[in-house]
Amino acid sequence: MRIDLATAPGSQERPNEDWVSASAPASGGGVLVVLDGVTPPAGGDGCAHGVPWFVARLGGRLTELSGSRPDMPLDRILAEAVRATAEAHRDACDLSHVRTPQATVVVVRWDEAYVEHLVLSDSVLLLQAPGGGVTAVLDDRLDRVPPEVLRSVAATDALRNAEGGFFTAAADPSVAARAVTGRTPRARVRALAALTDGASRWTDTFGEGDWAECLAVLRKEGAEGLIGRVRAVESDRARPSARHKRHDDASAVYAEL
Repeated sequence: MRIDLATAPGSQERPNEDWVSASAPASGGGVLVVLDGVTPPAGGDGCAHGVPWFVARLGGRLTELSGSRPDMPLDRILAEAVRATAEAHRDACDLSHVRTPQATVVVVRWDEAYVEHLVLSDSVLLLQAPGGGVTAVLDDRLDRVPPEVLRSVAATDALRNAEGGFFTAAADPSVAARAVTGRTPRARVRALAALTDGASRWTDTFGEGDWAECLAVLRKEGAEGLIGRVRAVESDRARPSARHKRHDDASAVYAEL
């Protein structure tokens, strides 16, 4: 088994709001967790702790439960991790605020029989079959929101964790039911990768290669290699910036099973 991961901040002036972990116990199997913290617009989010604190608490709980509770499906694990994280700051923070700290989520867990996955919001999971074909597991609800709507803070807030909008892990455990979940026989998965949108933009924003080519870069150059390619494209001033950020926090994990 090979696991390679990297994360890089979008700016040296701000903390990295991504969170990445990988666990491969000697007993077999493994767990990957990738979170992309949602940067709140100016005006606050009702929390005294901030997004990096939130993703560290949520990511740590997801990693621990995914590894220690093989009897629990990943959506229940996400619900419990969200609940526990909310309880950790409920007394000090306003968790009813629409922009309370939140994150996109990818969790992958495998054993000798199956590869389980959960994806919530716009981070990406790639699954490669033994024959080389690559399947992208996506939650595309945010992509369905028109760009002109996302340029409005008020309009975006109205769609955040709401019917007809998009969903992220925040303070409500019921959001776990909105995640894209599934499982694949392990024999049908040769390799996999999880990417925050700061890394996946190499394919889905800049069109430098398709998902299979993206996975090939990860295999040959590692996660740092892919992020380096993203930064090179972003630095080309002839290209428009991606969404509202020219450089975003970028994280990638690649695993060969």
